Amino acid sequence: MSRRRVSYYYDPEVGSYSYGLGHPMKPLRMRITHELVQTYDMLPKMDILRAKRATPEAMAAFHTDEYIHFLNRVTPETAEELTYHGTRFLVGDDNPAFEGLFEFCSISAGGTIAAAKRITSGAADIAINWAGGLHHAKKREASGFCYVNDIVLGVLELLRIYPRVLYVDIDCHHGDGVEEAFYTTDRVMTCSFHKFGEYFPGTGAQEDRGREKGKGYAVNVPLKDGLSDESFKGIYEQVMTRVIEVFQPSVIVHQCGSDSLAGDKLGCFNITMQGHAQCVQFTRRFNIPFILVGGGGYTVKNASRTWAYETACALGIEQDIDLKLPWNEFFEWFGPRYRLEVAKSNMEDKNVKDGSLDKVRETALRQLSELQPAPPAAAGASFAPMQQHAAFGRAGGFGLCG
Repeated sequence: MSRRRVSYYYDPEVGSYSYGLGHPMKPLRMRITHELVQTYDMLPKMDILRAKRATPEAMAAFHTDEYIHFLNRVTPETAEELTYHGTRFLVGDDNPAFEGLFEFCSISAGGTIAAAKRITSGAADIAINWAGGLHHAKKREASGFCYVNDIVLGVLELLRIYPRVLYVDIDCHHGDGVEEAFYTTDRVMTCSFHKFGEYFPGTGAQEDRGREKGKGYAVNVPLKDGLSDESFKGIYEQVMTRVIEVFQPSVIVHQCGSDSLAGDKLGCFNITMQGHAQCVQFTRRFNIPFILVGGGGYTVKNASRTWAYETACALGIEQDIDLKLPWNEFFEWFGPRYRLEVAKSNMEDKNVKDGSLDKVRETALRQLSELQPAPPAAAGASFAPMQQHAAFGRAGGFGLCG
């Protein structure tokens, strides 16, 4: 595959933060991912950059001043008081006020904003921030382990230059925070492939398609348990081909949540490492600038394996990768096989069993065929992201998600 100019963002401190001992979100996975990328000698093939951490002012491009001020001063000791016993800003058990919370958010958001600027400057064809992808965060509250929506901030930066931005989400959970933010604009198309049903966040039905000028620019592909590589590849490639034909994006932001992998602690799909990575490979073939960010992923060794492999895919060198893991600092984590792989389980693919996959595919393609290409938008036009639409808020409860 052809080489691209790839910029890779990493802050060595990101893996030092902890949501808490029993919490499924483990920032350590970013450090392990980086160790694998380094072990496979990918660093010399990319521009390695440490982003400037996002300031409160930068975060306020989307989030409310009050919420950002809260994040900047809350501590484990003051959380009860500042959140009114966990009722304000949705900071509590799922989204704890851990030590260094604001610094962690500033690293995640700073990386995605810097990646967007790197693309808009023309200095890179592909930019990577595995510490980003926190797609559930809302304008004025935390959600699903996400506090600051780095993706929305990155897209807003891209919209300063590009008329159209495509957002693609392959996390097991619906990309609700990003969809909400851009629900009424035709300058951003959001396309989410996710588990739908009795599952956090409970949104992402196929009939939720955007509103006003954004009608038709939210594409949802709801899926069932046990999704296999074969099923995923078929629907992903057909829908994405039509999305790119119709929307003609200037740039793509690709959320690579790895909780869609087989065996994830909070996931319910049956996708292998190669099955997940084929989405990145497919996107790369269009020769459109794109940004890769992380997201969910709660079986740490599998998230790290997959993001390291997808870094190789971005570079176009995945064929050169020896799947037998070289020695590295975290080698013992990858036993007993010590391989760069995430194997499928014997889970049944419920998408095929009841024929629902074909219906979902047909509906998505029909919806896209009804869409007229968005009129050219002036670069640099002012844009105010939306907070919420009527379909949101119907999910029962507040659950764990990436």
